[in-house]
Amino acid sequence: MSVPIAPLHETLDRPNTLVLSYVGIRRAIGVSGLLLPILLGPAGWLFGIDIQDNMSSYYHTPLRDIFVGTLCAIGIFLFCYRGYDWVENWTANLGCASALGVALFPLDFNSDPLMQKSLTGYLHTVSGGIFFLTLAFYSFHHFPRDSKREQETHLFERSLIYRSSGLVILTSMLAMGVYLFLLPTGWKQSLNDYNFLFWMEWIAIWSFAAAWLAKGRTIFADIAVDVLAYSSALVLKRDDSES
Repeated sequence: MSVPIAPLHETLDRPNTLVLSYVGIRRAIGVSGLLLPILLGPAGWLFGIDIQDNMSSYYHTPLRDIFVGTLCAIGIFLFCYRGYDWVENWTANLGCASALGVALFPLDFNSDPLMQKSLTGYLHTVSGGIFFLTLAFYSFHHFPRDSKREQETHLFERSLIYRSSGLVILTSMLAMGVYLFLLPTGWKQSLNDYNFLFWMEWIAIWSFAAAWLAKGRTIFADIAVDVLAYSSALVLKRDDSES
């Protein structure tokens, strides 16, 4: 029994819509990460809000809604993002849960991330660490692998962006870990006077944003290649069903 096949122009329209929607999620994640530090730091400073010790401290300022709303949006985008296998899907789910954890479990007011007074404060710190590790894993593993599957152009350049992003995220996390765990109190206070954690988090977040924007075709746009690859797969599937 033959399977009904839609007209070719309809078949091509569907993958185009699906690809654009999928790419749109990637772009939305990247743009959200790109805007968050700007809206909190420079934009907040213009409205009289001092640069905070870290981004999480903005929860206790008038910019709370921007901080919470952006992280919740990133979490929802990650939840909606489906990968090529269960590992990538669970990576997205873990990223979603950790982003929501950072947003909904606030850091204690005027506190060291390692010295919290409440359970919610410690949940915030743990969620933040998991969130950055999840983003680094995307850059190091999922994105370079998926580039070949999706027949992307500029493979070398894309791979360089992805792996550099992951390396910068891990380096920033290492620097923050040294600051929190190893530095003497005097050195720690000196760096804190320059908002060290805030700038390290900014660097890490912009690195992850660059990887997602590259994956979303904002950098090295080649959507047509994806549509063609997807369409070719459907045509081959149609030919198999007819035979």
